[in-house]
Amino acid sequence: MINELERFEVKMNKKLSKVALAMIAIGTMLSLSAPVMAQDHADGASAAENATFLTTDGARKMGGAIGAGLVIMGGAAGIGRIGGSAVESMARQPEAAGSISTAMIITAAMIEGATLFAVVVGLLAVL
Repeated sequence: MINELERFEVKMNKKLSKVALAMIAIGTMLSLSAPVMAQDHADGASAAENATFLTTDGARKMGGAIGAGLVIMGGAAGIGRIGGSAVESMARQPEAAGSISTAMIITAAMIEGATLFAVVVGLLAVL
């Protein structure tokens, strides 16, 4: 009975973490793409005359924002899989926990570095 309850809790925690990650990514994309529809009319023309759905500058900003959000999601998923696999490996073979955790931290740092670089590139497109 307890084993089934633990499995249910793990399954619900995984679902909740996926929903939370999706919400964070969507929030990031929406907050970064807010200035997409802004248009300057320096020549005095009305907004209705020159209205377009998406300008070139807006498309660039929206692409950078979506790219940054996708990179964050990918990096988080990768680090989550590494952490889960490492904990499972340590549970199966506790005497190798030191070397497993060292390899996990190094791999997670590599993913974090690549993710940070990609987010900076995406944000440079927005700014």
